[in-house]
Amino acid sequence: MALGNGMFDAATFLDASLLTAIAIAAAAGLLSFLSPCVLPVVPPYLAYMGGVSVTDMDGAEGEGRRARGRVLLSASFFVLGLSTVFLMLGFAFSAAGRLFLSFQDWFLYGAGALIIVFGLHFLGVIQIGFLNREARVDAGDRGGSAMGAFLLGLAFAFGWTPCLGPILGAILGLAASEGDVARGTVLLAAYAGGLGIPFLLVAAFFPRLKGPMAWMRRHMGAVQKVSGALLLIVGLMMVTGQFTAISFWLLETFPALSSLG
Repeated sequence: MALGNGMFDAATFLDASLLTAIAIAAAAGLLSFLSPCVLPVVPPYLAYMGGVSVTDMDGAEGEGRRARGRVLLSASFFVLGLSTVFLMLGFAFSAAGRLFLSFQDWFLYGAGALIIVFGLHFLGVIQIGFLNREARVDAGDRGGSAMGAFLLGLAFAFGWTPCLGPILGAILGLAASEGDVARGTVLLAAYAGGLGIPFLLVAAFFPRLKGPMAWMRRHMGAVQKVSGALLLIVGLMMVTGQFTAISFWLLETFPALSSLG
């Protein structure tokens, strides 16, 4: 938030309410990574981007380390690409929220209600057909190059939107409700981090993470239920205005946070 003299007031910007929303956004990004349409394709996607095979990534000796090094470099540009899209979305939605600030309460209720519907879909209470489809964008045969990985990151962010839509929509709704471009963009940065950092970890430690990834694939149903519960909670918080109540609870429980806002 800008002050009258043009200086940035970090204490006003980073308050308990924003910290709560950042934690939710990061958790939402992680749940997006663990979703059925992302986690299963992570190893082949990473291998393609690095111009290697999944078997090469699995090697423990010199060749395997070199392959993972190439994959990690490509994965970094991939994450940069998808983060670019999410930051642009965060900027756009928070700017829109600021534009319609006088209708912010109604906008918040509507967004919260829609997120509740998405949560019920994930929990299996209702079924929304288009949310079960994926619209993948083909970035062409660009495996093995940093620019190709960046373009694939852009394509991933746009192409997987129908699959990521409910969770991403919740975070975009939070960003719009902030009515502040900087705060809204920070929320999408947290979401991008929750989604992108696991890509980097898998690229760097693939042999050690194969077991946990296989376990998570076997428990996709539970991940989807957790995602639905998170959406339901966020939607209810937006509709009932509980973000403010949580902020007060955080300040009472952790008094040190009062120095941030």
